[in-house]
Amino acid sequence: MIYEYPEATAPIRQGDVFIGLPRVELSLRQLPILNERGQAIETTWRDTARANEVVAAVLPVRPVPAIVATQDCDTLRGRDITLCEIRPFRDVEGKATKTTSPKKWKNIITQHARINQKWFYLPPDERVGFADKMAVDFRITICVPRIELEGLRDLRRGRLNNIADEHFRERIAEFFRRYPYDEWYPLEREELDAYQSDYPDAKAFPWQETG
Repeated sequence: MIYEYPEATAPIRQGDVFIGLPRVELSLRQLPILNERGQAIETTWRDTARANEVVAAVLPVRPVPAIVATQDCDTLRGRDITLCEIRPFRDVEGKATKTTSPKKWKNIITQHARINQKWFYLPPDERVGFADKMAVDFRITICVPRIELEGLRDLRRGRLNNIADEHFRERIAEFFRRYPYDEWYPLEREELDAYQSDYPDAKAFPWQETG
């Protein structure tokens, strides 16, 4: 497949796949912090920020698979390493929710990979730990100390091969430099009607309104 399996002592690189890294679930409205007695008191992040003090908070943490997004030069010397969470492909790409046939999978994996810049497709691989099709979700990032992640290299299950890694690097760049715009803005009224039949949330611009 598109994966390689580095030695446990190999340096961390962009495209390394880790299993079981911590994702913190944080609520800004309901934040349990510990007082001097070690008791949890619920407050909000707004109040905590206003106090401008360091606090100890009780936060749920769950293990998730993730892939290194940080460039190689920074994975060797940087203080922190950023990873993107890996999620089931059907949860990331709505068009794949009920997909079963190879032909439809082929269209989604190739054509929609060019259109949708929010994810990067990862095929199943038992050795990496993926029993099903997966996707890197660029919208969800995890930042961990580099030195401490190096101590958890036993959680690394594989890395992208050269071809996949080059593609992955470009997809990251495309995602963070993409220009957000409403693609239907130049459509004529009839074209907009057809577009709205597929995307009913698209609102007409003033120049598209009928008189």
